[in-house]
Amino acid sequence: MRRPKIATMLALGFSSGLPFMLVGNTFGFWLRDEGIGLTTIGFLSWVGLAYSLKVFWSPIIDRTDVPLLGRLGRRRGWMLLTQLTVAIGLLGMAVTGPKGGLTAVAVMSLITAFAAASQDVVIDAWRIEIADNDGEIGLLTSASALGYRIALLITDALIISLAGHLGWPISYTLMAILMVVGIGATLFAAEPERADTVLEAKAPLWTARGFGDAIVGPFIAFFSKYKALAALILAAVAFYRLPDFIMGPMYNPYYHDLGISKDMVGGMRSTVGLIAAVVGTAFGGVSSVRFGVMPSLIAGAVLQGLGTAAFALLAIDHGPLTFGAVMAFDNLAQGYAGVVLIAYMSSLTSLGYTATQYALLSSTYALPGKFFKGFSGAAVEGLQPTHGLIGAYSFAFIGAGLIALPSLVLFLLLKRLSPATSDPPRHGEGDGA
Repeated sequence: MRRPKIATMLALGFSSGLPFMLVGNTFGFWLRDEGIGLTTIGFLSWVGLAYSLKVFWSPIIDRTDVPLLGRLGRRRGWMLLTQLTVAIGLLGMAVTGPKGGLTAVAVMSLITAFAAASQDVVIDAWRIEIADNDGEIGLLTSASALGYRIALLITDALIISLAGHLGWPISYTLMAILMVVGIGATLFAAEPERADTVLEAKAPLWTARGFGDAIVGPFIAFFSKYKALAALILAAVAFYRLPDFIMGPMYNPYYHDLGISKDMVGGMRSTVGLIAAVVGTAFGGVSSVRFGVMPSLIAGAVLQGLGTAAFALLAIDHGPLTFGAVMAFDNLAQGYAGVVLIAYMSSLTSLGYTATQYALLSSTYALPGKFFKGFSGAAVEGLQPTHGLIGAYSFAFIGAGLIALPSLVLFLLLKRLSPATSDPPRHGEGDGA
């Protein structure tokens, strides 16, 4: 933390994580509080598809400067623009709210999600490009994941307690104000000079050659580098986070329908949840270095599947002890799996195409889950006539946990076919830098 770029990355990771739950699971809790049906909540979660579609506009972020703000540098200019837009979008959600009409609040949440996804593109590029070596990539990834996880706990725990006492609009307004953390980090951050040198050597985006390279160059470079394994890598990444993503919109409605108080949810998330998330995040980083990224990915697939399925236990007993244990295990599992996946995807990018290639990988892992989670509410309500509401939740969480099996098989196959991918290549190798 004494290294300026590591401390900056912690703050940027926090800024990146802040809007995620506010347009996702926490937004679903607010909607449920207003009496909105589960099917509608599930479909409204599709605003989060912006995170999965960001690859389509990432070449613009990779190759252009923001007017006026571009004087800060390409990465910092885009970071500041997206952070300001996220803050404005969250304020818009606070002002409109479900009572102002579902269409209005959905539009504001879509604007927020689009800006947040764009912020992720540029922050991820900055994280990879600012690193001087492999060890620093690991440190930056851990700092980013820790900041991101802290933001998730605030927007998925503290805000629920705040909403119980102050109301949702004031709570969302306070979250918008917290974007100042990211804005301050952006103003303090350094611009990655090594990446600038590579990008300046490329043809301008407005030329035919530059436009073609910006659009197809990242994909050509990726598939040329990994050849036949490229499709297997993308498939493994796509399935990896499905268990958590698919049931994401149902966690808070589940607590609501179980009768668990907002104070208990917020209290558990900010205590045992926070501790477990930090432990999982740290353990994921240590495991990646000590045992290798590929073995860690395999372990993460098992852990997150079990973590998601464990929520079915709350249908039997949702007392403080059981609730805390389930919450802690899931946070540890998701923190661990998230870090090792980020480390793996970061190792696959090439200088000159960092933003677009990482957006491709992160969109690949997010898109299936973002799409299928839209049906989570319909799935629970479809099971309700035969299993009852709480029983339906329970079966859905178990089913989601079993979805971890395809990613487990794919990474085992990838490890067998290409032992060299067990650990990430050294940063800069094969990237034409």
